[in-house]
Amino acid sequence: MSNVKLTDGQLVSIYKNGNEEAFEELLVRHKDRVFTTIYLIVKDRYLAEDLMQDVFIKTIKTIKSGRYNEEGKFLPWILRIAHNLAIDQFRKERRYPTIVMEDGSSVMNTLEFSEAPIESEHIKQDTYNLLKQHIQELPESQREVLVMRHYMQMSFQEIADATGVSINTALGRMRYALINLRKKLNLSENAYDKNFYRK
Repeated sequence: MSNVKLTDGQLVSIYKNGNEEAFEELLVRHKDRVFTTIYLIVKDRYLAEDLMQDVFIKTIKTIKSGRYNEEGKFLPWILRIAHNLAIDQFRKERRYPTIVMEDGSSVMNTLEFSEAPIESEHIKQDTYNLLKQHIQELPESQREVLVMRHYMQMSFQEIADATGVSINTALGRMRYALINLRKKLNLSENAYDKNFYRK
């Protein structure tokens, strides 16, 4: 079928009515953007290809179940699915990184463990666990930017593109994430011992 002049919305409607070729056209039209969105996050071509298949499977299920209601916004919608699946995958496989605070200090790299290495390793692990807990407690938009920046080493331009916001918005979310994280760490007096950190 020739769908060159059909919009995404029209193709979705045709697919809903049972025409499988309509979805194939959508796939061909957008697979490169979907793949790139995923690859920027996971940085693994084979994993990105697997996740891209998951994105299209989820897309098919959503449309066929009648839950798709993003008329006229198919591409942003499917890219959001791709982004979310990639973020979920990344969180499963990677530990949270060292976080650089607003004042430039590093939460983990400034730890001093010159003595009692076994005990120190336990303290370090406890602090990592505490840090992960506090990151999970951040508002989703702040947590997302922080993880993408420190965890995935993405630039703010890449973060802005992946999340569909301006660079200024991404920077603002990062700033508030660090402020909130600092507050949470300062309140954790038992697990966060200030003696282990340099200003």
